[in-house]
Amino acid sequence: MVSDAISRRRFIEDLALAGGVVLMGGRAARSERGSRGKLHVACNQYPWTVFYARDNRNFNADLDEGLGELAACRLDGYEPLASNPQEIDRLAPLLKKHGLEMRSLYVNSILHEREKADQSIEAVLAIARKAKAVGTKIIVTNPSPIRWGGPQNKNDAELRVQAAALEKLGRELRTIGLTLAYHNHDIELRNAAREFHHMIVGTDPKYVTLCLDAHWVYRGAGNSQVALFDVLKLYGSRITELHLRQSKDNIWTETMCDGDIDYPALAKHLLEIGVRPHIVLEQAVEKGTPKTMTTVEAFQKSSRYTRRVFAEFA
Repeated sequence: MVSDAISRRRFIEDLALAGGVVLMGGRAARSERGSRGKLHVACNQYPWTVFYARDNRNFNADLDEGLGELAACRLDGYEPLASNPQEIDRLAPLLKKHGLEMRSLYVNSILHEREKADQSIEAVLAIARKAKAVGTKIIVTNPSPIRWGGPQNKNDAELRVQAAALEKLGRELRTIGLTLAYHNHDIELRNAAREFHHMIVGTDPKYVTLCLDAHWVYRGAGNSQVALFDVLKLYGSRITELHLRQSKDNIWTETMCDGDIDYPALAKHLLEIGVRPHIVLEQAVEKGTPKTMTTVEAFQKSSRYTRRVFAEFA
């Protein structure tokens, strides 16, 4: 369980990062801070599942306790990975209880197979309609690879089918007042990043925006910050959501911090082009990641770092 005691030093740090707003705790406090221009920082479900797993815990098994810990990290929102509308029914009262928003939602889709694409689109739309009722504005999708972790790549015909289906999904979402954001992992950066690029240049920006997962682009391009910043220059105006993860010597760090990716420079570039995306933490652990603190301590530190680097986005 999370201790309610907050050290004087931690309290002072949080006051500074919240722009001088007193942390009162609870839903009313979040509303108060939001009304004064506090930066909204959310967190994706995936990092919590892997942080819990390293302690032999199951985040989804006790979602109430898990979301309570997430809220204790001074995070404002939660981005779940949803596979059916019923999961939104389960989430909605817990989000309200812990004073968390769900401005975005992550869902996988199968769009490269013509016979499955329409069925997948309908499944996403069913989840999206339910999510919109609880305040969701962005639907993030990753069109699934042929086989997770496998060497197979989509061919040109499949990429054309996928791009057309992705745009169709974006059109349908727009009719109900939601924004579609395309998300990638490292697989889509194979073969001159042909899948990643075609999902953007092959779709209409009115219907398909970009969820930039900075570290997957970095890793997928062979740990290249040059490639990441080229993507920013090419597609920066399409970015509506930003997924944040850091590494040192190409191993994921325990918290957001200074490391392989120059996040201050990334933030500066987005500000210069007038883009202020929805910010979502995805700091996770992998083999080689240090273990020096609890899950809550790690995300509290990540939250403070993110608020400092992206302070001007508020």
